Amino acid sequence: MHKYIIRRTLMCIPMLFIMSIIIFLGLEIASSDPLTNMISPQTLSTMTLEQIDQLRELYGLDDPVVVRYFRWLFNVMSGDLGVNVVTGAPISVLLATRLPATLELVGIALLVSTVSGILMGFISAVRKNTVFDYSFALVGILGISIPSFFLGIILIRIFSLELSWLPVAGRIPVGAITFWDRFPNLILPCLALAFNLTGTLMRYTRGSMVDVLNMDYVKTARSKGLPLSKVYFKHAFRNALMPVVYLICFRLPLLISGSVVIETTFGWSGLGSMLLDGLNASNYPAVMAVVMAAAVVVQLSSLLVDVITAMLDPRVRLE
Repeated sequence: MHKYIIRRTLMCIPMLFIMSIIIFLGLEIASSDPLTNMISPQTLSTMTLEQIDQLRELYGLDDPVVVRYFRWLFNVMSGDLGVNVVTGAPISVLLATRLPATLELVGIALLVSTVSGILMGFISAVRKNTVFDYSFALVGILGISIPSFFLGIILIRIFSLELSWLPVAGRIPVGAITFWDRFPNLILPCLALAFNLTGTLMRYTRGSMVDVLNMDYVKTARSKGLPLSKVYFKHAFRNALMPVVYLICFRLPLLISGSVVIETTFGWSGLGSMLLDGLNASNYPAVMAVVMAAAVVVQLSSLLVDVITAMLDPRVRLE
């Protein structure tokens, strides 16, 4: 087991290296002259071509793309993510304050959607063609169909504007000290972000559970007179859970990217709002830092899912 975890962890290094190349080249192709993002248009208009060339040489912008990429990569590996071209603050400091906010939102949304989706899918499978199955099927269809930003607007309209139960936007209210002080601000964005994944997990868990319940070894276990709870949880649920774990892995990048819209809708100060602000201001160092941080989070999540899969299926460790 330990060898499998070490081998899988080492595989993340070349994947992150490839992602860094794609991120750098993508922004290199999409962006304009980086000098225009570092100097205001008023100042740039008063400078001569010789002065502009000197600044470009000073910042190393006239170097080949390969040289600039490895310079950026070495700076990132040493902890230097650059400077925010808008405020002049180090991006590492800004990232350290925004990353926990996004991880908090995505982590709790993932936990809520995983528990509720798997539970509803399990009940739908063991209570097939009942009122529970039809009700949860409706929830799954709505979760797959309704966009997260539209659901967020509806939640704000109902629970914030009409009922005044929960705050409209923001992450940390005035005077908040503990997690429970700002928990009301977390409810609506978490529900809006988790609802889509909940519907998907519910439908996928139900289908996987129904397939496993029709297997011969499950029918044999039931014919031996084993209690239904033991048949469902020990023989069926564990094997039905493996495809669901893979689905969570595949949906996690979409969950992180979906936080961009949710954070904008609810005024949540996380990586999503930082990314959107960087794109609007052509602040490409900040954009590269956010995208690279998201790539690292996705790789770590994929590693965690592979480890969980290896714990559920010993054959994975042998492979």
